Amino acid sequence: MLAIRNLSFSLGGRLLFDDATAAIPGGHKVGIVGRNGTGKTTLFRLIEGELQADGGGIETPRGFRIGGVAQEAPAGPESLLDTVLAADTQRASLLAEAETATDPGRIADIQNRLAEIGAHTGEARASTILAGLGFDQIAQARPCAEFSGGWRMRVALAGVLFAEPDLLLLDEPTNYLDLEGAIWLEGFLAKYPRTALIVSHDRELLNRSVDGILHLANAKLTYYAGVFDQFDAERRMKQEQQQSMKRRQDAQRAHIQSFVDRFRYKATKARQAQARIKMLERMQPIASLSENPVAPFTFPEPVKLPSPILSLDKAAVGYDEKPILSNLDLRLDSEERIALLGANGEGKSTLAKLLAGRLEAMDGRLTKSSKMGIGFFAQHQMEELDPEDSAYQHMARAREGEAPGRIRGRLAAVGIGSEIFENPVSMLSGGQKARLLLALASIDAPQLLILDEPTNHLDIESR
Repeated sequence: MLAIRNLSFSLGGRLLFDDATAAIPGGHKVGIVGRNGTGKTTLFRLIEGELQADGGGIETPRGFRIGGVAQEAPAGPESLLDTVLAADTQRASLLAEAETATDPGRIADIQNRLAEIGAHTGEARASTILAGLGFDQIAQARPCAEFSGGWRMRVALAGVLFAEPDLLLLDEPTNYLDLEGAIWLEGFLAKYPRTALIVSHDRELLNRSVDGILHLANAKLTYYAGVFDQFDAERRMKQEQQQSMKRRQDAQRAHIQSFVDRFRYKATKARQAQARIKMLERMQPIASLSENPVAPFTFPEPVKLPSPILSLDKAAVGYDEKPILSNLDLRLDSEERIALLGANGEGKSTLAKLLAGRLEAMDGRLTKSSKMGIGFFAQHQMEELDPEDSAYQHMARAREGEAPGRIRGRLAAVGIGSEIFENPVSMLSGGQKARLLLALASIDAPQLLILDEPTNHLDIESR
């Protein structure tokens, strides 16, 4: 069992955990939910020991193996299959020792342990996991270095799933999976034999793969048994009950205070007034359970242009003079809403960059209205942001010469408040970076807004 006891922690001057307590039953799969910026990823860093708590702590059983997806995707010459097999360090170490061990007793111990962990079926298990995440047999034999960053992150995910740690930590694992991969992962997690904590904003995954929900709000942790929809219904009911109790108490306090204000200085009622003053002092205020409202997304209204605003005629696009997409024909008209679908690696982001003017057409023709503005939201956030600069500095560059108060107002309107707008963007959560990028992409009222996976890091309410 994982026990979080009286945990307190602040980061960048913000209190993320305040005497937070929760217990995760052994063998359960638990979804961690909460608004963007509340500290879900920070909780993982505390569990892994990367950060130290200011107060309280996190307890795990002795010898508990904790595993999460490495932030750096594997990029060496090893094949995908060998990379995943190496991720189970215990298996790899025992197999290496088995090659050199000479003591009969130690050899027996090694073979017994290898049998216990199913080491000899490792290649088959690793291959099955890679196949579920979209790699066929030919791809599994290729070096990691030949794959893009997004595909290599899948290999990193495959590695930690293969290692089967006692506590599996997954932070938004479906962000770099296509639909088929996400569905496969849902089934894998539902049958995972050990404990798993999953930070996710994917409602489908949270309804199909978990036994409980750990909710982070107002620097506190609350555990709910059941899937996300059960949690959502129970939380809303609690909020309504708490609000009702608070309204009744507020009315009672107002009634008592009115009596005190009227009679505290009248000799005939002074004793009764003093009794009511003491009653008010003993009355514990009922706190509201409601969270702050989600900042809405508002996009400025663009000047309408005649159609078409953009067209492709037999266009080709790619990298290093190697076409990824070719023979592209497309017409975009004003006020259209178009979804761009396709499996990972098919070139969706490449097409988005072509339309946004980030890549030039290698062949054919791209024609667009001379008056058209284009806003682009990049899938990989840090391609567009300077990690050392603050949200305020990014917005100030986009609105050079605008008054500081107006810039702060723009940030507040998208949910980046005064407590974080001067922090480096590297300290912002994925959802806060997404809100900043959406604001920057739409600030000039573009006629064409291109959004490459805009909801990946947004919490459920923001989605």
